[in-house]
Amino acid sequence: MLRVIASLLLAACAFVAQANTGVAFVHGTSNQSNALDDYWTRGFVDSVRAGLPNPDNYVVANCAFDQYMWDTRAAGCLAGVLHDFIQQRGITDLVVITHSNGGNVMRWILSNPTWDSRYPLIIQRTRWVNAVAPSSAGTPLADAVMNGNLFEAALGWLLGYQNDAVRQQQVAWMASYNANWLYGTAGRPALPRGFWNVVGTDVVAAVWNGDAYCGGYFQSVGLSITKHWLSSCSDGFLDCASQRAAGTTWFTDTQAFGKRLNHNQSRRQCFGLDVVLRNDL
Repeated sequence: MLRVIASLLLAACAFVAQANTGVAFVHGTSNQSNALDDYWTRGFVDSVRAGLPNPDNYVVANCAFDQYMWDTRAAGCLAGVLHDFIQQRGITDLVVITHSNGGNVMRWILSNPTWDSRYPLIIQRTRWVNAVAPSSAGTPLADAVMNGNLFEAALGWLLGYQNDAVRQQQVAWMASYNANWLYGTAGRPALPRGFWNVVGTDVVAAVWNGDAYCGGYFQSVGLSITKHWLSSCSDGFLDCASQRAAGTTWFTDTQAFGKRLNHNQSRRQCFGLDVVLRNDL
């Protein structure tokens, strides 16, 4: 209902001033130079941006999200990408789609408007953030990696190794950041723009189940293994509670698709996720 009310208010504003809508794709933990192909895939991005009045109004961030979220190579880089996009394309209505730790970097910008002179314009022009599987409360897997657990190597493809972004996503560390630096979690001020969570609840990896193959069967199997270190409600990388910790839950995978969306599938054209995000624009 909150989402419907927000949409109606935005629609009403559109009668007053014609919006120039754009969409930004913000990747998760990794140092990217070609996130379009290597993180999201062109099929996913092209499907989502097709919902824009002008499909050319899109940008894919390539930043060093293996750093702490406030680092100039992380939030500073993202601020540069978004600020330049807004100015160069004349964007007045920006929808930001984040995945995983990208939600934390975006939340840093929304929570600390005086940190960087570019932040206020970004906040002003942002309609809302669609945070797909955000790691808002961290993950026990980050603790395991930092402790040199045996399955650290198995997580390299998904999370990375002992870098600052992984260190940041340890559960106790994120609790501290949420309590002192970030908005949107329980007991903290609300974020200045909507932060709408898409929550993945489980992992399907059975060889006979076709759902396991979307996004890559190897990745589904890996996430089914790491899920043993998490709660029963998790996407193989993040507990549902972490995904819901900041902002407002938009929907869970089973509510929207009747399917279970693992952490890798939530950045792929799996089960209609791209269509939902496209229609939201």
